[in-house]
Amino acid sequence: MTRRQPWLHELSILVSGNATVMSSRHGDIELGTCQGLFVDDRRIINQLTVRIGRETPDFLAERVTGGTGLHLGVARNLDDGIQQSMVEILRRRTLEGPVMVEKVTLTSRYPYSIETNVAFDILGDGLGIAEVKSGILRGPDLRRVEIGTDERSAELADDWHRTTVALEELPTGSMVAVRPGDDGSVALETTLVVEPGRTASVCLRVTTERLRASAFDADPGADAVTWDDVRVTAQDHRVARTVERGLDDLRHLVLRDPASPEHVFAAAGTPWYLTLFGRDSIWTARMLLPFGTELAEGTLHTLARRQGMTHDPVTGEAPGKIPHELRRHVHRDTTTGMALPQVYYGTVDATALWVCLLADACDWGLAPERARTLLPALRSAVDWLTGDGQPDDDGLLKYLDTSGTGLANQGWKDSGDSIRWRDGTVADAPIALVEAQAYAVEALRAAARLYRSLGAEDAADAADAADAAATALEGRLRDRFWVDTDAGHHLAIALDGAGRAVDGLGSNMGHVLGTSALTADEATAVAATVTSPELLDDFGVRTLGTGNGGFNPIGYHTGSIWTHDTAITAIGLSREGFGAEASAVARTLLASAEAFSYRWPELYSGLALAGAPTPYPASCRPQAWSAASAVALLTVALRPRPDAATRTLHLSPARPAPYGALRIEGLRFCGGRIDLAVSADGDVEVLSAPDDVTVVTH
Repeated sequence: MTRRQPWLHELSILVSGNATVMSSRHGDIELGTCQGLFVDDRRIINQLTVRIGRETPDFLAERVTGGTGLHLGVARNLDDGIQQSMVEILRRRTLEGPVMVEKVTLTSRYPYSIETNVAFDILGDGLGIAEVKSGILRGPDLRRVEIGTDERSAELADDWHRTTVALEELPTGSMVAVRPGDDGSVALETTLVVEPGRTASVCLRVTTERLRASAFDADPGADAVTWDDVRVTAQDHRVARTVERGLDDLRHLVLRDPASPEHVFAAAGTPWYLTLFGRDSIWTARMLLPFGTELAEGTLHTLARRQGMTHDPVTGEAPGKIPHELRRHVHRDTTTGMALPQVYYGTVDATALWVCLLADACDWGLAPERARTLLPALRSAVDWLTGDGQPDDDGLLKYLDTSGTGLANQGWKDSGDSIRWRDGTVADAPIALVEAQAYAVEALRAAARLYRSLGAEDAADAADAADAAATALEGRLRDRFWVDTDAGHHLAIALDGAGRAVDGLGSNMGHVLGTSALTADEATAVAATVTSPELLDDFGVRTLGTGNGGFNPIGYHTGSIWTHDTAITAIGLSREGFGAEASAVARTLLASAEAFSYRWPELYSGLALAGAPTPYPASCRPQAWSAASAVALLTVALRPRPDAATRTLHLSPARPAPYGALRIEGLRFCGGRIDLAVSADGDVEVLSAPDDVTVVTH
């Protein structure tokens, strides 16, 4: 049987730190699927079913956000033959790190008492997340099972974790039966009596603890971020719901650095990427800066702690290079042969983006004395950008996987077929991405500012050298990346191994906006191209133009729409002063948010079905930089330019306001809270701000 990566788009998914639950929409974790309770990238439970009166309830509805899921059904087998659907079954599932609690509540509409059996059937297989992603859907059922001494619980164990399953909050006098199966399963059963018009309930608690350490035992960090008091309202009701749900999902994706638990970062996404990813975690933290610098500071330190020290072709490590991803275990894809080590450096852009995040965090109010502790990492990052990052004499950042088991493409479009010529031909490596050059231009100029403002050793010389390197790289981008095709005069996606400009029309150019790498005329040309009908549709910016060879609206990087990609383009347009264009792109995101119940997936297709985008079935959900794109909507509306040095927050709001009248409570600048109201015309009213902070509207 051919193994295929599982599809996720119809699953109910919860996340909390290092744990995630994937189930069917009616709440059961079904055997022989990719579903399960995963902790530390291992499947703790691969079957969890609830039976009422020996049968599975019929599904009615499901609601999921962050670490909470609600599943409503009816026990039709309890019908009396006259009245139907008289017993409702509500399953409320909450996930708090390695602890999952499921409360099953029965509500009876009968005029008489009913008595029924409630049973939980549980099985675990301990499969690793990479195996499940590769299409291995059933493990060997080798978990050990022991009955608890209280006779209301059982323990399941494998080589990595011990898991206790127990029934709690039982009605007085209720009995519990715990029955182990020959296959390593266990059934926990009890009986509930429901009085007329009343409810009765029972709780299942699943608690997992580690038996041995992995390479990266990151624990939940939701309590370290300060987003609880954020309130957003707008004439366009979709904005508030998108921000609220995005922040809730993000809070549940936050993890602590096991080497320094006070530092937190956003895991890239669930289920496959519930760990630190350099590029993803950095972009997420950048987008979240209007609501505080805690996530940015934690992300900066966590990555700097693993910054490259030596040259290693297997891991891609080089001195000063920021890592691509950290895994708890070696990640092996049995279908492709890819094998990524536990610390992997296969990224061409994370180092520049790390520098940009540090500069942005300082602008938003990261205290200079705290930022100075990162100066050694900054110098090392700049050394990589101007040294190993430019591996030959053309002075461009580029990548080539020499291990044979790593990522062939090492920008954010990391699939093997993502870099294409206009005729659809896949470009040959090594590849120099256009956005990687632009990120580096921005990073080098940011480094120059940081050297001067933070008082680095030899600040003047270091700053001048960084500025000069930025100017030189900007010139190389200008000279070598512009092409003329049937799509017009536009930026190429990349240069190929022969140094030729790969003339495909892709969304990559949107990331160049706002980096200072473009002249005003060049920015105008990019803005016109990226918002043209070939790239922009009703639901976002396509990764590849419709007229490009190889275009596929449900291709991973060949025509699909990625939420964060569209959001970054909107931010870039806004930073360049194209307010109307930025607003138009932002509104396409809102249209897609509504279609996905305000929980953006990793990516989707703009191929409309009944006026809504089509799911990309293998897409992760929630994904950190997708959820963070909700804050990008606010950035487009406000166009903030923070200046912590003068304690001044400059705003140049879009006019007219893209979502009608807007109110934002809980902005953070220089450690203080700011509340704003923006009229439909774009006029700003400061509702509250610290006395020592000035808000200036332009």
